Amino acid sequence: MSMFNSKKPFSLQVNMDNFLPATAEEKAYMVQMRPSTTFFKDGMKRLLKNKVATVSMIVIIIIALAAIFIPMFWPYAYENQLGNQPGKPVDNSYANLRPFEYGSTEQKLIDEGEKIFPHVFGTDAAGRDYFIRIVYGTRISLVVGFFASIIVLIIGFVIGAISGYFGGKVDMVIMRIVDVFYSLPDMLMIILLASVIRNPLQAALEGTSLEKLGSNMISLFIVFGVLYWVSMARQIRGQILALKEQEYVLASRTAGAKGKWIIMKHLFPNCIGIIVVYTALQIPSAIFTESYLSFLGLGVNAPMPSLGSLTSDALNGINSYGYRLVIPAIVISLIVLSLNLFGDGLRDAFDPKLNS
Repeated sequence: MSMFNSKKPFSLQVNMDNFLPATAEEKAYMVQMRPSTTFFKDGMKRLLKNKVATVSMIVIIIIALAAIFIPMFWPYAYENQLGNQPGKPVDNSYANLRPFEYGSTEQKLIDEGEKIFPHVFGTDAAGRDYFIRIVYGTRISLVVGFFASIIVLIIGFVIGAISGYFGGKVDMVIMRIVDVFYSLPDMLMIILLASVIRNPLQAALEGTSLEKLGSNMISLFIVFGVLYWVSMARQIRGQILALKEQEYVLASRTAGAKGKWIIMKHLFPNCIGIIVVYTALQIPSAIFTESYLSFLGLGVNAPMPSLGSLTSDALNGINSYGYRLVIPAIVISLIVLSLNLFGDGLRDAFDPKLNS
């Protein structure tokens, strides 16, 4: 709109109506600003729109909270053999109880009017409450999956960042080492390493604070750290190779910034999307590896349960107590499936190439 009088185009008289304060509606119409946001907020909005990923995230949270809090108030311990009390003869009536069945002593107390907490999933062959062992097995699997993924992330990021940033001979040497690790048969190397490391670790851990974890648990973390970092390193290397030619990296180099500072201040924040995605996808792989190693007897130390060891123990009574094999198998499948679907949702939400 012209500031001069439109009815008299050749007049130099100013139209004062054009200088009146704008109304709220006019301001809202003229100024249409999008609220400030961040990469993380945009990614979370896209993630929450994905119903499958959201449901999977809720399932993972429920399972994790159950594994943390249920043992706090559950009246039975995972290692407590109910029919084997010091100074008393062994009561075999507690072994292999079916769901919501009771031992002979518990049945007498119930007949006398006392309330006894039920064995929701029954007991195993040693008279231990099976439900709390499933809960502890879930906790162990989640802990192994989480910490193994953190170890893989740290090793993979450091090696991948060094290889991608410095390039040249450093990159060539590191990538040849990665190719060697890629050529190794994963399952065979995992079983061999877990078998070889276990005995020396058991002697080394005696009298230390790590003795409670057991040699098998520590050997699992070593196996993940030795073998599973190569995929993460390759992904980080490719991302660093693309980012290190950006203007802000070149400006930092010109200003005299060191490589470590550039990696941590510039390259790492810009790799956070791919790091989150591949870490989330690494957790179910680690859980599955721990499960089949425990199934083979190379997992956590007895009497501590794992979903894999519970499945292995249930094979002995599969014809009579088949549900003891089905329950941990369902829990493993549910955890791995939920984590995989959630990881796919994270990839779709945070990968900029898929949202460009």
